[in-house]
Amino acid sequence: MNKIVSLILLLFISISTHAQNEIEMADTMRSNGKIYTVVAVCLTILFGLFFYVFTLDKKISRLEKENNTKL
Repeated sequence: MNKIVSLILLLFISISTHAQNEIEMADTMRSNGKIYTVVAVCLTILFGLFFYVFTLDKKISRLEKENNTKL
């Protein structure tokens, strides 16, 4: 079992080191200025998810508080 886990771990390490050599797309996007658009979209989605989770937590907390006062 340890041999299989070690083999899989080494396989993932070799894949990740191979992938680090191929950054042509990032260089192209950076030179065109499109990388900032990608980062802005990712940050917008991330902030939207955080806002959604925060408001959902507030609503759930309010409902739990109302439910506890009724009992």
